[in-house]
Amino acid sequence: MTNELFKNRYRIPSTRAPWHDYRHGIYFVTICTKTREHSFGEIINDGFGDPIMRLSAIGEYADMCWREIPLHFPHVQTLSRVIMPNHLHGILAINPISETQNFASLQHGQSQRDREIRQTDNVIMPNNRFGPQSKNLASVIRGFKIGVTKFARQNRIPFEWQPRYYEHIIRNMDELYFITGYIENNVANWEEDGFYG
Repeated sequence: MTNELFKNRYRIPSTRAPWHDYRHGIYFVTICTKTREHSFGEIINDGFGDPIMRLSAIGEYADMCWREIPLHFPHVQTLSRVIMPNHLHGILAINPISETQNFASLQHGQSQRDREIRQTDNVIMPNNRFGPQSKNLASVIRGFKIGVTKFARQNRIPFEWQPRYYEHIIRNMDELYFITGYIENNVANWEEDGFYG
């Protein structure tokens, strides 16, 4: 914890990359339930020896909310996701250029964003600048978490999120493919998962 005070309270230092503008980019996000409570359902055997995730009511709602992120944030695309008993993983692509532009445009062609970034060894690193704290990754995650929490309260389901979330900036297509594979195999690898328990 830092000794810095904000409004007479100690504050926890940000885990965000200080050199990155979170209003665009592709992100691997992990969000956990408080104390890793198994709120979203359970992993069961499908009857053929394969594990499957059976979602609870709040797990189904969280899954729906994640899929509907682009309805509330038209500049965001959801590329992959998995809901686990006590956390979820997902990949979000945030495109600030145009609300109608899709993920393919992040891979091809020149845009204003392309001219504003510098590339080093195949790693995309945006200029160091912070903008408004809306229409960025934090605002998307905040909106998602609020939606799920509201559903839980309206339906009297005991539920809380862990404060914060984990995010990894995906810098190239190799990382994107690797992380997508990790997400797709998360249920099968549950017992080896660091969140298992």
